[in-house]
Amino acid sequence: MAEVFFSPCPRGLEALLAAELERLGGRELRALHGGVSWQGDWTACQRANLESRLATRVMWRVAQGRYRAEIDIYKLAYSVTWAKWFTADDTIRIYVTAQKSPLKSLEFITLRVKDAVCDHFRTVAGKRPSVDTANPGVRIHVFLTADTVTLYIDTSGEPLYKRGYKPAAVEAPVKENLAAGILCLSGWQPGEALLDPMCGSGTFLIEAAQMALDIAPGLGRGFAFERFRHHDRAGWAGVRAAAERRRQPSRALAVFGSDVVGEWVRRSRVNLEAAGLADCVQLERADLLERRPPAAEGVMVANPPYGVRLGETEELAAFYPRLGDALKRSWGGWRCYFFSADPQLPKLIGLKASRRTPLFNGALECRLYEYRMVSGSNRSRVAPDRAAG
Repeated sequence: MAEVFFSPCPRGLEALLAAELERLGGRELRALHGGVSWQGDWTACQRANLESRLATRVMWRVAQGRYRAEIDIYKLAYSVTWAKWFTADDTIRIYVTAQKSPLKSLEFITLRVKDAVCDHFRTVAGKRPSVDTANPGVRIHVFLTADTVTLYIDTSGEPLYKRGYKPAAVEAPVKENLAAGILCLSGWQPGEALLDPMCGSGTFLIEAAQMALDIAPGLGRGFAFERFRHHDRAGWAGVRAAAERRRQPSRALAVFGSDVVGEWVRRSRVNLEAAGLADCVQLERADLLERRPPAAEGVMVANPPYGVRLGETEELAAFYPRLGDALKRSWGGWRCYFFSADPQLPKLIGLKASRRTPLFNGALECRLYEYRMVSGSNRSRVAPDRAAG
C-alpha cells in the first residue's frame, strides 16, 4: 500500500521538485504552496531522502482528521500507533504550523500533542519519551488548516540541504537545495561551462559538481528513518549501493569559481575539499568587473550582495552599472543569472532581464534575473520578458 508523504522545498521550486520526485518513484504528485504532496512506497521515501537535490524534508503522513477544539487534536494524536515506529527511549520534538487556524496558541497545541504522544507510550509501554528540542531522535510535525489537522513523522532528521559537509560557511548563504534549484532554472547541463564569480562558501560550485558526477547529495549523511523500528535495512542498503554505483570518479570539470575577497575563495576551497570535490572545480581570486570568461560561452550564476545599511546601498548603486558594462564588454555568448532580494538590481544594471523568476530564500522574497548576452555585440540584445517579476 502506498504511503502519503509531503516534501517541503524553497518556495518557487515546487514544480521542479514534483518532477524530481516523480523520477525518484513518487506518484500522485501535487505541487502545493511550499512543497509537494506525493505517494510512494518506502523505497521511494528512501530514494527521495538520499537523492533529492530540491526537497527540504520528506515527511510521512501518519494521521489526518477534522477538529474544532484542542481536545480533538489531542484525541487524534493519542490514537496514532506511535509505538509501532519508535520507542520510549527515543527523544521527540513537536513542530506545529498553521494556516487560517482559529486556535489562538500554537504553543498550547504543541504541548497537547506532546502530551498525547507521551500518554500513548505510558499506556502501551509504561514509560514516556523525553523531549529534546536541540537534537531529537523523532520529529513530529503538526499542520493545521481552518478545520483539519495532519500529523507527520519526519523521515529525514536534519534538513536535506545539510549534505554532510561545509565546515566553512559564510553569513546568510543560499541553502544547498535552493542553489540546486537555481542551477536547474538556469538550464545548465553538465559539460557546459559554469562560473560563480561571487563564490562565497562555494554552494553553487559544489552542487554543480555533484550534479555533473551524479553524486547523490545524501551519501555523506544519515537519516531519521534509519532508526525507525520497521526500517528495512536490506532494502536501504540496496538503495545506497545503487546510488554509489552511479557515482562517477572525480575529474576536472568545466566548473569555475572566483571571488574578489580572498578569504571567501579560501572558504570555498575548504568546503570543496570537505565534499571531496577539490580537484573538480577551478578556483581563483578575481574581480568580476575585470576577469575574463573561462570559456567562449556558458552559464554564470551568482548571489550578489544587496544593500542593508545605507553605505552598502550607495556602494551597490555604483557597482551595478559597472557590472552591466562588464557583462556587455566581455561576456557575449553567456547566460547570466543573478539571484537577489535587491529590487534595484534590474534598474541599475542597465540590462533588460529576459526572465525574472520569483523565489524565496527562507522568508525573504527574491528574484532570479536572467540576462542572455549576445556574442559580437556591445549592446544587450535580449529576448523580451517571458515572466513578470
